[in-house]
Amino acid sequence: MQRVAGAVMGALIGDALALGCHWYYDLAELRRECGPWITDYLTPRSGRYHSGLLAGDISQTGLLLVMQMESLVHCAGYVEKDFTQRLDTELFPHLDGTPMQGPGGYTNQSIREAWRKRVPEHHPWGECAGDADTTEGAERAIAIAAFYALRPKKMAEAVCSNIALTQRDPAIVAMSVAFSAVLAQLVSGAALTPQIGATLMAQVRSGALPFHTVTQGHLQPPPQAAERTQAGRFTSPDALLTAGYAALAAADPDIVIEPAWKVSLVYGMPCAIYHQLPAAYYLASRFREDYESAVLHAINGGGQNMSRAMLTGALVGAQVGLEGIPRRFITGLRDAQRYLALAAELEQSAVRPVTRTAATGASATSRSSTG
Repeated sequence: MQRVAGAVMGALIGDALALGCHWYYDLAELRRECGPWITDYLTPRSGRYHSGLLAGDISQTGLLLVMQMESLVHCAGYVEKDFTQRLDTELFPHLDGTPMQGPGGYTNQSIREAWRKRVPEHHPWGECAGDADTTEGAERAIAIAAFYALRPKKMAEAVCSNIALTQRDPAIVAMSVAFSAVLAQLVSGAALTPQIGATLMAQVRSGALPFHTVTQGHLQPPPQAAERTQAGRFTSPDALLTAGYAALAAADPDIVIEPAWKVSLVYGMPCAIYHQLPAAYYLASRFREDYESAVLHAINGGGQNMSRAMLTGALVGAQVGLEGIPRRFITGLRDAQRYLALAAELEQSAVRPVTRTAATGASATSRSSTG
């Protein structure tokens, strides 16, 4: 199963599906202008976000994900200097620091803040992050999480480093890394069920994920022993537990969200990551074998439906694989063949865990599809 390709293509399709109906916070206006149930790509209306683009285009966030994919394939892994050079030469020359400008028709807050520090103020990379509490870092890190899915420690290091280029709030970075850890589990073959939290906590206790915890298994009281240092770790593992609780809600017959698009009202329609992630986790668990239902409920919920659909699309795409994404969504995506070819390259070069050869005891890393 092509889970790496499913994750990245699932994200790009979710991004493009929401492009024409992005940021409608008045649901009556959304239904009036876009129809009672959005089922396909739409051309943005004149005067709205992404105006001038066409049905099936991707946004700037999608373009950044493609840039991340290209860098990973070119370097056979995450090389920060290569990625930042691409930002400096391929994106930033086309920005002016204002929101309604730039490739993709809109430039998000974290990218605007990084541009201001990098270009007019001439700060080096490492000093360009801002305070945005949004999901842009998690969205472009989808490719990194998929690439390193079977090496959680390396995945977390690369994702954290990449997100910190534009966002510096430790809580936002922690939630973004946690999303990547969930996605990596799904690319590795897991399903988004209530048990995923226990799996991630086991990786924390093994040292694979950089989160601090004092509890024992099943969140039992801590042992009578010296507490592990918090240096280099996020202060709490709670961000890793959100997906499991959302999955528990999706499976609980006493918790009813009908129709499912109203998850946007339950968790909130705004852009902040703490609104977006619970909704994406819920939809990706409830519809974990049904990509179409997951992304359509994500976009029909209004508000910041682009992030909701992109995150949901990655999570469900990883679970169903590329072959589980309806063909009509691929054929309607502009430049689909380019993205498919890039996704296939990423799939083929995705990193396997480090192993030791029986004969020499030497470590070796193999590259092949994780599907």
